[in-house]
Amino acid sequence: MYLMLAAALLPALLLFLYIWRKDAQPEPFQWLFRALLAGVIICIPVAYVESSVMHWLFAGGEPTTLFGTTLEAFLVAAVPEEAAKLLALWLILRKNPYFDEHFDGIVYAVCVGLGFAAIENVGYVLSSGEGWASVAVMRALLAVPGHYAFAIIMGYYYAIYHFVDHSTKTAAKIFLMPVLAHGVYDSLAMSGSVDPVAGGICFFALIYFCIKLQKAAQKKVNEIVAR
Repeated sequence: MYLMLAAALLPALLLFLYIWRKDAQPEPFQWLFRALLAGVIICIPVAYVESSVMHWLFAGGEPTTLFGTTLEAFLVAAVPEEAAKLLALWLILRKNPYFDEHFDGIVYAVCVGLGFAAIENVGYVLSSGEGWASVAVMRALLAVPGHYAFAIIMGYYYAIYHFVDHSTKTAAKIFLMPVLAHGVYDSLAMSGSVDPVAGGICFFALIYFCIKLQKAAQKKVNEIVAR
């Protein structure tokens, strides 16, 4: 059990430490903890919303087509999860006196995103039975870094909107860009559940997409650090 928990939590911890070390003026620990805790707490209402939307879309069943899995990816997973993360981020930052530089947007968004990803990962690993090790490895390489990248995108546009550009276009990107990235990720990942051939092709597309996503996220980190 302890080994399973360690395997589930370690990826999120390592990514948090990486982004924390990038911050030239580290945030107070209590505020980072609040953001991580917020990411954990939102898992409960998100699970309820996802279950309700899933039942509404598929009448209590599962999607049987690629169109269905795409709907699930965007409407069941990406939209509720990223909306909850954005709400949590806003609640953390709206009266935070330490939110005073661009990179802070990314730091707090990553804390929220990794708090959520860590609990989600624990659930997947603990429920995977004897195959937990392979599940832990795959999620450490793909799913947890995915949530990390979605969070960087959200935090980047949140900071740009807050400090630089108050346009409606930038405000929309705070939510829409991570939803798009999350939805594409899940669409590719879920395709194999309804079509093994398409799933095999989409798996390689998913690997390529994840590499490009991490490069895009790192570019945004470097851009903000340079400001």
